[in-house]
Amino acid sequence: MNRREIYKAIVLFGMVSLLGDIIYEGARGVAPSYLQFLGASALIVGLTFGLGEFLGLALRLLSGIVADATRAYWPLYAMGYGLLITIPFLGFAYSWPIAVALILVERIAKAIRSPARDTLLSVVSHGVGAGKAFGLHELMDQIGAALGPAALGLVLLWSPNNYFQAFSLLFIPYIILILLVFRTFKSTRKYTVDLEARESRISIKELPSNFWWYTLAVGLNTLGLIHISLIVFRASQLLQAWGAAFLYVLIQGVDAVVAPISGVLYDKLGRKVLLIPFIMSIFPSILVLLGRWDALLLGAIIFGAVYGMQESIYRAAISGMVPTSARGSAYGIFNTVYGLGFLISGLAFGSFIEGSLVWIGAIYAVVAQVVAVAVLTKSFKIH
Repeated sequence: MNRREIYKAIVLFGMVSLLGDIIYEGARGVAPSYLQFLGASALIVGLTFGLGEFLGLALRLLSGIVADATRAYWPLYAMGYGLLITIPFLGFAYSWPIAVALILVERIAKAIRSPARDTLLSVVSHGVGAGKAFGLHELMDQIGAALGPAALGLVLLWSPNNYFQAFSLLFIPYIILILLVFRTFKSTRKYTVDLEARESRISIKELPSNFWWYTLAVGLNTLGLIHISLIVFRASQLLQAWGAAFLYVLIQGVDAVVAPISGVLYDKLGRKVLLIPFIMSIFPSILVLLGRWDALLLGAIIFGAVYGMQESIYRAAISGMVPTSARGSAYGIFNTVYGLGFLISGLAFGSFIEGSLVWIGAIYAVVAQVVAVAVLTKSFKIH
């Protein structure tokens, strides 16, 4: 498989993710405002998206183990994207509990496909560098993550509070997405035949020690970082729904720029590059808690940079620690801990916002990241 074929495969996976992000990130860009419109509180919003992240990431442990045990990487990949049909139906939810249920189903769908997708991508991209591969994939992913909220933001700007029309628009990219999933399977499956073979694999207990310390460090990093949904919620308190949606677009735009750059740096400099997003994670939470527009804007930009590195080089690091035969399980475990961190983060920072507990929130953020950096540094020393 030459470099041209490798990049073609990466681009196909990226196009699928791009369309998927138009759908679910488009919804997530306005969903906090939608839940507020339906009568939900900041605590409900924080709990919903924190629980959503936890389910969407914790269930990857199960789907990752299933993927490795059955080698059903492609069926799980397709099923996870097929379930995105729930998102266009959000417009039919006329109470916040129904909307919450649909949001949680979308997160479960992501859990089903993600370990399989990351494993498939890590295999087809062998030979160009994991950092570059995941960075390019994240760039395309974030183009969709910006286009989706922008489109829905324009709908809400033109027709305020017309969430039915905004969500119904997402049926169009969904149909294109399903067609492209099958095109990707047809074009790249030949490169993953060896992955699907019944070969011996290591058990979870045999995963290397540095993987476990690294995973713990990432969990601590996320529990000390405010969730993006609460940034959007905070913005919706200061702006109309369309303005909050465009702040979300800004975050995705910063993410898209940072991801490929950090991927290149990771391939050149190694895991020490991970210290950068860990240290930067201190600032978004504190800035958002201040409740001022200028601080919120700066916090959103820094968060976008951190998120871009989380979604690219955090995942790339796993491929350098774990053999291919156990990679689905490793991604599942990693994302379970990652999701638990965001569950705690959603509850904690939602409560800090509700109670205007700026200083307690700031201390919490600093302590969490200091400990996370210490654990990350320890993982560097273990092989």
